[in-house]
Parts: sequence; structure tokens; C-alpha cells
Amino acid sequence: MDLHEALAAKVDAWRDAGYPSDVPALAEILEFATEGDDDGRGHLRFLRAAQLRALETYWYLRVVERTPSIPDLYKSLFPVGSERLAAIGLGASEFMALVVDDGYDGLLTRIRTDDAFVRAHKLGVLRETLSLDYPSYILALAMGAGKTVLIGAIVASEFALALDTAEPPQDLQFIENALVFAPGTTIIESLRELSTIPFGKLLPPRLLGPFEASLKVTFTRDDERGIPVVAGSRFNLVVTNTEKIRIQAIPRRRQLTLASLLDMRDDEATERANLRLEAIAALPHLGVFSDEAHHTYGQNLETQLKRVRQTVDYLGKATNLVAVVNTTGTPYFERQPLRDVVVWYGLRQGIRDGILKEVANNIQSFAFEAEQADEFVSHVVTDFLAEYGDHALPDGAPAKLAIYFPQVDDLEELRPHVELAVAKAGLSPTVILQNHSRSSVDEVDAFNRLNDPTSEHRVILLVNKGTEGWNCPSLFATALARKLRTSNNFVLQAASRCLRQVPGNDRSARIYLSDANRNALDKQLQDTYNESLSALLLQRRATTPNVIRLRKSDLPPIRLRRPRRVLTRETAAPTRIAFTRPTGIETARLMTRTTYGVGLANATRRMLTALGDTIEIETSLDTVDTYTAAMTLATTYRLDAWTVLDALRAAYGSDDVPVAHLEPLAETLEASLGRLVETTTYEDVELAIAKPEGFDAVTLADGTVARQADISYPADRAHLVFGPDRLVGENPAGYGFHYTPYNFDSSPEADFYEKVLRALNLHPDEVRDIYFTGAITDPGKTDLAFTYRRDGRDHRYTPDFVVHAQGDRWLLVEIKMTARRQDAVEGEAGIKATALRAIADANPGRIFYRMVFADTVAPAPEIARVQVFVDGPAAP
Repeated sequence: MDLHEALAAKVDAWRDAGYPSDVPALAEILEFATEGDDDGRGHLRFLRAAQLRALETYWYLRVVERTPSIPDLYKSLFPVGSERLAAIGLGASEFMALVVDDGYDGLLTRIRTDDAFVRAHKLGVLRETLSLDYPSYILALAMGAGKTVLIGAIVASEFALALDTAEPPQDLQFIENALVFAPGTTIIESLRELSTIPFGKLLPPRLLGPFEASLKVTFTRDDERGIPVVAGSRFNLVVTNTEKIRIQAIPRRRQLTLASLLDMRDDEATERANLRLEAIAALPHLGVFSDEAHHTYGQNLETQLKRVRQTVDYLGKATNLVAVVNTTGTPYFERQPLRDVVVWYGLRQGIRDGILKEVANNIQSFAFEAEQADEFVSHVVTDFLAEYGDHALPDGAPAKLAIYFPQVDDLEELRPHVELAVAKAGLSPTVILQNHSRSSVDEVDAFNRLNDPTSEHRVILLVNKGTEGWNCPSLFATALARKLRTSNNFVLQAASRCLRQVPGNDRSARIYLSDANRNALDKQLQDTYNESLSALLLQRRATTPNVIRLRKSDLPPIRLRRPRRVLTRETAAPTRIAFTRPTGIETARLMTRTTYGVGLANATRRMLTALGDTIEIETSLDTVDTYTAAMTLATTYRLDAWTVLDALRAAYGSDDVPVAHLEPLAETLEASLGRLVETTTYEDVELAIAKPEGFDAVTLADGTVARQADISYPADRAHLVFGPDRLVGENPAGYGFHYTPYNFDSSPEADFYEKVLRALNLHPDEVRDIYFTGAITDPGKTDLAFTYRRDGRDHRYTPDFVVHAQGDRWLLVEIKMTARRQDAVEGEAGIKATALRAIADANPGRIFYRMVFADTVAPAPEIARVQVFVDGPAAP
């Protein structure tokens, strides 16, 4: 059993007992993380389950175990010597023999002091753990699990308890100042989330006020030599990157003598704390939080990493260092497990719980010659835009692709091919953004704003950027063009950037690799996650199957008049068409694609295993037969297909038509036809809210026939699935639930429905019914869908709710996140809303439409508007 497994059992028992400790306010904070209804149901207020478990574990170590060192923690949790040795990685017989001779403490002393012994048995990482003079713990959470918010939660709870506890126990000192640091500039940008955490969702109201009044947040700046904090002050949260605070090596000055000019040896360096570090050392009761903790490991490894560790050691001696908390996404360093991991939440669990995107069987590896890299990037961009071009996150951020290049020269050489592929997809070159060491300030700023839903960039070209610490949930695909460097897990970090997830997204991610990078990824998966994650990319998000059953099958249809768009040509279709065959098409070269999943192959010991056959891809010349080309052109221009086919066969004979020819052929047709004229007509329709014949017929035990359908939903949305029994006593009129259970997509939807249902029961004379319609969009099961036009194509759209009032009046309601209020498609003035308002305008006094924007609960004014609608003919 590993340390984190033993701790998990202890923490579970502590939680079940109500978090007992000699700090009563701590239980108040931990219980505040969950909010429940009167019926006893509860759900997480803000933190995710993995974050709350890590926070609980941290406080168990602080108040129950009293902040032990790692060696002492092993003694406490593993009192039996053999179990302790196995847990700490010393279970081999040779170590057992040493314990017999020297005792357990003697073995640890030898690991701390005997360099040859450590090298022979590869115990460098364990020595790191055993040599620290201060408590230091690793919280290993997969990327996307929210390590930054977890750090904020720990700091907030420490500061709040320090403020609330007049006389803390003698052997328990709260953290009253916090240093948060991480390597590199990309990660420090992600740490800026600390300044936007809603602490009101982490701390009870009585603790929140004093905390917010005392908190002082400082982000270090490049142009400042020191840090603007007052020595000896309390409740400072200092955020910086490692390079700005680590112990620096200052070269000695030397005279320009002949001897010094001839001496080619490096000078010995003296090391001292810089001014920033001195300012931090002047803060009492310090807690240090190191993001991406594997960067702080390296005693006798890399000099740069060693200095990071020395920096923390310096603070441990210069001030009263309460504890060090390290966060990382991996519990391994160079295939050696880190023995101070107290919480482990891996990528596989992240995919299962829906905090990471699935990438199951969606790693595509390509075999091609070096000079075909242009064909590779062209194919990647084309494939990505075809697969994800119309997809966006719930907040409206469009799906993005990141392409990684080894050098800036590679990027500049291949960018024209990216631009061409983007143009062929009908997009402007402005959707392309590059970021590397030579990028302009505007390009860097645009890169840092990629999470803004209004960002126009879709294809991101990167050189040594956008890896560890880059948080971009709208990134759905990564591509590694040409062979990348393999140091520091660069290939793994780059390839996995697209896995970050947000609630409400159900689309999987995709990774494009060259064969050379595939081999590097295979090795780095093994080095970083070892064999315990052998099924990583086969893991799918946990889902729950269920059955919905119609309760009300004889529902009145929605009768309405809807506009219909009609396009006609100014000029009649020609009876004869003549095409000229373009020339200059090159012979296509082949590129192959193989799809991989992750699963340990016993024969080869590889993590990446091929799925299915290798597919050959014609990279330069795609063709279609003349019949397909004729049907495509005829459908587009509403022409007789046989007339177009005759013209194509006259030009191409028995040859296929290159896809690249379709555009000039279309231009020929466009020139022979007049422009399109758009007119609007209206048609009267009846839309069935539910079509029983579209559901499966099943015979129940009592002999009656029911109509039902199978559904599935993410396991973490189970609290959003319920039937009429949830509202027993609150719905005497029996409104709603035309099928059961209703499977809502979000908390605002469920909250809106419950509140409206209660309100409508106060007006039974004006209301006929209310239906949740947003989850059933299959045309075989419902007619309730409206059309809006986007990117030259028609799209179906079903509102979330329908309220039916007396007088055959209908209110259509759509629930959206507040972040999408200004979205061009989903927003208040977006394409969808415009289309629905056109329906309402065509049916004055009978059809009404309303958009509701909410993130957690439905606003009270929106419930009031529904009441206004049912009370009379006025628009809500």
C-alpha cells in the first residue's frame, strides 16, 4: 500500500466522524464545501471532489497528525517495519537485511549520507524526501483538476483560521503568509487565477469578511528588484515564478590579466539570496506552495533544479517555515515514484470524472518523409476544421488547434501551408496566431487571451510555448510537426495540452503525431506515469444509463406560422453547359495514418498500441468521380444533374475530377447564372412536442404498453436527473414531466424548472402545462425544432422549455450561461435568438420567446416574467 492510499482510509474515517479536532472552525470550513437541500441531498458548492479530498487530506495532516515530516508520517501510518519499508520503496531483501543490522533509522541515515549507496540503488529521489528539515507534502493531481484553486483554498482556510483562533494549540501554528511559485512564465500566468477565486464559495460568511479585509495579494514584476511587502506583516500572498526568487549564482569579478584571459575554466560562483528572497524570508509563519513540484526535485541532479530546492531550504532556515505544499500532475520523477505524495488523482480518474476530455482511440500517427511536412500540416488543419470547425465550449469559445514546431524557421516555412488550408475551409488567415521567442507583444497578449470566448484565433502555431501550465480548455487538438526535442517530457506536455475539460462539453480531443514523435510520446508516457496508467487513453468519462418513459402522450401541438427562406435565380438554368478542364495538377504523394490507443503490450512493452489498419492518405490530389461532382454542383446551383454530368464527362472523359477543380468549375456555373434573389414566404405548421411512435414500445407487467427510450448521462450530472416524485406536494396541478425522469443539462435549467413549476401551481386557471424540451432533439421523437442559418448552412435548434398558457399561447424559454450573453450565435442578439424572435413576430400574441442567462440559479426576475406571461396577453 502506498502512502496516499493509507492516508485516504484515515481521511475517510475522519470525514465520517465530522472532522473532529481542537480547531472547531475547521469543520465549519470543510462542511461549507458541500451545500444540501432540506431533503438531505447535497452537492459540492464550488470545489471539485478531487480538490475537496486533497483539502481534507491536507488538514488531516495538519490538525490530526500535527504536520509531521514524511519519515515520521510513514512511522505513524505503517507501524509494522516490513510494511513501512515496502511503502517507502525499500521492500527488497537487501534492504531488509540492512534493517536487521542497522535498524530502520540506521538505513535512513545511510540513504541520507552514503552517495555511493544511493547511486547504486537509484535512491536519489527518496534521499530528497528523507533529507528535508521541514514538513513537505506533494498533492499529485492531474492537469485540469484545479491545482491553482486548491492552493487558494488551502491559503484561504489557513489565513481564516489564523484570524479566527485567538489561542491556537501550542503544537499547531497556522500559516499567516504564503509564497506561491512555479517555474517559467506560462505557469505564472495560470497562477493569476488566484486573484479571481470566489472566496465566498470557500469560506463561511462569518470567516469571509475578516479574511478579505486582511488578504494582500502581490504578483512580482520584472521591473522591481524587491517585493513590496512589509517585514513582519501578516496575511501576504506572494505569487512569483521560480527564476525571480531562487538563489542566484554571482560570478566573482576578476582583473583583466594575461592569466585570467588564458584561464578557460569557469569561475567558482558564490550563492546568495536576492532581494526578493530576503523580503519573503522576513515574513513570519510562512507557507510555501510550489506548483509543478517535480521541478523542485533534483538533489545531485540538475544544477538549476538543485537551486530551487536550495531556495526552499534557505527559507526553512531563515524564517519559521510552517509547511511546504507541492502540487504536480505526476507522482513520478524519472520513473521513480515520489514517496512524499499524500494525494494522487491521475489522468485516468480525471477522464472518468469528466474533468479531462476523452481521447480514447483518437491518437493519429502519420508516416511521411521529412519534405512532406507541408502535406502533414495541411491535412491536420483540414481534418481539424472539418471535425471541430463548428464546435464551441458552452461559454462560446470556439474549438482550437495547436501545432508545435521544433524551431521558428520550421514554423515560418510551414505557415503558408497552414494559411492555405485555413483559406480552403473558408476562414480568414486572422484565425492563425503564433507564439515563440520572437513574437510581438500583441501576439503574446493574444495568446494570453485565448480563453476569452471572443478570441478569434482557431489555429495556434507554437515553438517552445504552450506546454506545462498552459490552461486552454477550448484547445481540442494538438499536432506535433516534425520531430520535437524529447527533454523535460516536452512531447507529452505538448500532446496532452488538449485534454483540459469544462462542464457541458462532451466532445473528445484529438492528437496528431509524426511517427518520430509517437515513439517519444510512448516513452514519456512510461517514464511519467509508469504502468499504473496503462489504460489511460482507453478510459472514458463515467456515464450512467437510464430509461425515460412517456407519461403524457396526447399533448396538444404548437400551431404556428413560420417564415421560410426561398432563393431564386435571376436567370433561368442553362440547357447546355461547357466546362474547360484546368491543367497543372501534380501527382499525389502518399502519407499514411495509424490510430493509436494506450494499453500495455506485453510482447513489446510499449504503451501506445495500433488500432486497426494503417490508412494511406493522398496528400496532394483528392478526386471524386464525375457523377459525385455533378451531383455536388447540381445540388448547389439547383441545376439538372444530367446536364452537369454531360458537361463534366465531355471535359474529363473517364477520369475522376480533382477536388481542387470544383471551385473553378463552380465559378464557371456562377458566371452563367444570374445572382440569387432571396424572398420570404410563410407556412402554417403543427409541431408535436412528443411523437410517441418515435419511442420504443414495451409491455409492462400489468399488460399496458409504454413508450420509452434509453439515455445516458455523465455520472457527475446524476443530481440533475429526476422525476415528479422530487416535487411531491409542490405540484398539485400535475404540471410537467411529460416524460420521466427529466434529464437536465445544467443546474440553472433544473433550478428554473422547479421554481417555475411551483409558481405555476399558484395560477392553475391560467396554465395548461410546462415541458422541458431541451434534452430530446431527435426528429423521430419531436417536431419541436427551429432552423437558423450559420456559415451558409441550416442548423436545428430546440428551446429548453415550453410553457403553454390558456388561449393557446406559448412561451419558449432558453437557458444560457452568462458568459454567452454577447456570443454571436448563442447570445442575446445572436443568430439563434434572432431566428426565434422572427417566429414570435410572425405569431403576434400567441408565440413568445425568452432567453435566460444564469450560471448557478435562475434569477427571480425571470420567474416573475413567466408569471406575467401566464397572467395575460402581454409579452413577458
